[in-house]
Amino acid sequence: MGKLGVSERQACKTLEQNRSTQRYGLKMPQKDRSLTEAIREQANRRKHRRYGYRRITEILCGLGWRVNHKRIYRLWRQYDLRIPPKRSKGTRSTGTGQNACDHRPAEYMNHIWSYDILEDRLENGRKVRVLNVIDEFTRECLVSEVAFGIRQQDVMDLLRYLFLVRGCPACLRSDNGSQFRAGKVQRFLKAMGVEPLFIEPGSPWENGYVESFNGRMRDELLDGELFLHLDEMKYVVERWRMDYNHYRPHSSLRYQTPAGFAEQCRNAGCIKPQTPVDNGVQKRGILS
Repeated sequence: MGKLGVSERQACKTLEQNRSTQRYGLKMPQKDRSLTEAIREQANRRKHRRYGYRRITEILCGLGWRVNHKRIYRLWRQYDLRIPPKRSKGTRSTGTGQNACDHRPAEYMNHIWSYDILEDRLENGRKVRVLNVIDEFTRECLVSEVAFGIRQQDVMDLLRYLFLVRGCPACLRSDNGSQFRAGKVQRFLKAMGVEPLFIEPGSPWENGYVESFNGRMRDELLDGELFLHLDEMKYVVERWRMDYNHYRPHSSLRYQTPAGFAEQCRNAGCIKPQTPVDNGVQKRGILS
């Protein structure tokens, strides 16, 4: 009446439709009601705001629901649940350099690590850098260091800490940033028996694992937060890193968590750690 100026009876008569079709409401089966509420609860959680139906399915299965992704997808679409929009991925390129991640993939835990620096801003506009280090085989984020500036000494201090608590990797992949190519850092890696793998300049896709992780961090965390000061950002980033490692299902690991997959690797012996003590480096005082 408000839009067309005619009654429902007259409109249905003109369109030759039964008036009951205009009053029918979708009735949700009782068996779907509780499951739909569980889907809504998970999809509307703040840390799950960018999750799709497959990852929500894995979370529900972990909570005890016996359901497959096809039923979740049906309810996801049928009851108009929120679907995260797809981001444009642009043109995909494969690595062409000798040290590209698809040419030299990780074969076991602690084989190849990769690291990169991600940039963001505080509420006042000041730039902040985040140095992420990941294990390419297990997809674990080993550390996310947040600071206003990342210098070569900061890189060395961070690597020294990781080598002590986790052991040395065989290789360390990175771009050609000055913090990574610095002579002091290269001498330190050589003394520790770690081979640096530098990708081709201007080819970030060759360091695809850490670039993918940076994309997840920006999409799921940084783009949705407004940080007032550095300490707040450090706390939130660390909480997200722990959630990423221990609770977030990873699609490339058959929706296992990185920490859970790493534990399987340890139990199966799919790890060849190279510790500072084995290298005899600690005796020479490099780690002290």
